[in-house]
Amino acid sequence: MPFKIASASLVGIDAYLVEVEVDLSLGIPGFVIVGLPDASVRESKERVKAALKNCGYKFPSRKVTINLAPADRRKEGSAFDLPISLGLLSHLEVFPYERLKDFLFLGELALDGRLKPGKGILPSAVLAKKKGFKGIVIPKENEKEAALVQDIDIYGMENIVQVSQMLNGAQDITPSRYTLESLLPQYSYDVDFQEIRGQQHAKRALEVAAAGAHNVLLIGPPGAGKTMLARRLSTILPAMTFDEIIEVTQVYSVLGLLGGRGVIGERPFRAPHHTASDAGLIGGGVIPRPGEVSLAHHGVLFLDELPEFKRAVLEDLRQPVEERKVTISRAYRAVTFPCSFMLVAAMNPCDDAFRGLSSDFNCTDSQRSRYYSKISGPLLDRIDIHVEVPKVEFKDIISRDEGESSAEIRKRVAKARERQLERLKGKKIYCNAQMETKEVKKYCQVDNEAKALLEMAVNRLGFSARAYTRVLKVARTIADLAGEDNITAVHVSEGIQYRALDKYF
Repeated sequence: MPFKIASASLVGIDAYLVEVEVDLSLGIPGFVIVGLPDASVRESKERVKAALKNCGYKFPSRKVTINLAPADRRKEGSAFDLPISLGLLSHLEVFPYERLKDFLFLGELALDGRLKPGKGILPSAVLAKKKGFKGIVIPKENEKEAALVQDIDIYGMENIVQVSQMLNGAQDITPSRYTLESLLPQYSYDVDFQEIRGQQHAKRALEVAAAGAHNVLLIGPPGAGKTMLARRLSTILPAMTFDEIIEVTQVYSVLGLLGGRGVIGERPFRAPHHTASDAGLIGGGVIPRPGEVSLAHHGVLFLDELPEFKRAVLEDLRQPVEERKVTISRAYRAVTFPCSFMLVAAMNPCDDAFRGLSSDFNCTDSQRSRYYSKISGPLLDRIDIHVEVPKVEFKDIISRDEGESSAEIRKRVAKARERQLERLKGKKIYCNAQMETKEVKKYCQVDNEAKALLEMAVNRLGFSARAYTRVLKVARTIADLAGEDNITAVHVSEGIQYRALDKYF
């Protein structure tokens, strides 16, 4: 009779149930794995044989057939080692077979029987709870990420012998116990807005961007502080909610990037190099994997030297920026990854990086236009705020005056976000940048004076319809920061200032 053990595999960042069927029959001794296994799954038989023998168990001298159901979906990874070995041990009556039905099992075996940490444990724990399992058995090093899922027993095990003892009812082996407070440490940032000298206009623009989750483009000469500003943006963003922590940790779990932390508790900051490929930035591969846009989920994606990125890669950004998700389609599968991030890009004023460092040697409008043409208009339209970051003056460099700290700015940002959450309650959008046309019409009403300013922006500055909508969203955020319910001409005027670069396109 085949024994059935529950395990899991991944599609995107979600797990699905895999039933590992283990059958021993008469015939020439052999070990066959079926059910569309990849190379790492097929090699499992060698790891399982060595691990069982080295732990003192007798490997059955019979024909062994392993089926991974559903058999029409490709399986990958080494996490099936544990359920396969437990199926063999249950045939040998090492422990009661009935105990296997209560748990979902995942884990790669070392040749000495140790359980090695794996990928995608958090999505599998979410699946185990959803399917009604009593608990999940995983490697010890993965138990913290699994413990984020409440109301299910998490057994972090060191080796196959310990798993056998647990299944035999050993009293000294109990589920892991973690409180949410212990799993979600308070992070202290290594950088702070206080460290930035001058650049008051740019800092104000980033505060507005953080308050409404707007995308930002920073334009200025080398040494002006563009990268410093971008790296400090995440320090003024509101703390992540528990649901956001789960979503971000799932992405990092699937890629095996948790690095022993167990939980991603701070907003991610990703800064890929301009040589990144479209698959590296957006996601892809034969078996689709998340890219940098998904690793920046609920955080900041910083693209330094924006015009140096391949144009095709930048064009691929348009859908993720707009829809906050990216779908990777392959012949046998289409996978959707979340990517709700703030895009922060930086670039020089023109091709000659050091033009603009002095007032005697500025970039001309034609030089700017030629350089900016490397970025398509539709992508630029999706960036809400454009900020010129000038050279830092000497008086600012030597100044001992300390500006506002990130903590002080973050308080104002958090209050503005609270106003937005209250206004948008029940609409499945959480900030001004995510508003669609319907919400813009309802919540971004302006008076006649503000309308006149917007008309001037469209007629004289050539704003597109999308740019017009972006100005309204930014103006709504500026009003929220000021604690005002109505958008006035003052708010619209500041919003138009943040679109001044449209004249070069």
